[in-house]
Amino acid sequence: MQQYNEEEIVLQLRNPDTQRNAFSKVVGHYGEKLYWHIRRLVLNHEDANDLLQNTFLKAWTNIDYFRGEARLSTWLYKIAFNECITFLNKQRMQNNVSIDSEDVFLLERLKGDIYFDGDAVQLKLQEAILTLPEKQRAVFTLRYYDEMKYEDMSEIFGTSVGALKASYHHALKKVEEFLTKDI
Repeated sequence: MQQYNEEEIVLQLRNPDTQRNAFSKVVGHYGEKLYWHIRRLVLNHEDANDLLQNTFLKAWTNIDYFRGEARLSTWLYKIAFNECITFLNKQRMQNNVSIDSEDVFLLERLKGDIYFDGDAVQLKLQEAILTLPEKQRAVFTLRYYDEMKYEDMSEIFGTSVGALKASYHHALKKVEEFLTKDI
């Protein structure tokens, strides 16, 4: 199996003759990582699959506008995050939920998701994460699950590293408090 080299892939993406093949390598390399990033934000397998497809479709249709100022992975995560925000806002409208409310409707969908194989502890963790504001939830999941560097998150969210560290710290505290409040 060939090693994935992002600089080489970006060069291939800029060449019309190699663009399709390079993009399929991008999908192969980032597909699973992006799926789980999206899934952790929307919780439902079917929704995550749809949003992953939307993310890659948007990336493909806008690939000529990718200037390489940020890493390709960062650009993809940013597209995925924006797709999730749009989706969640639509879901809130359909469920008559205010943007500032907790997204408990997602928890109900997770419980009904046949692809969710977590136990009661995993469900409780998801419930705790859902109490976080949207951006804080994204920062928490990227750091906690993906161990993404703050510098990379800074490019995705356009937020300083210091602010992201503070956001993660506050999120961690809120999750801990939620999980230990009945103990």
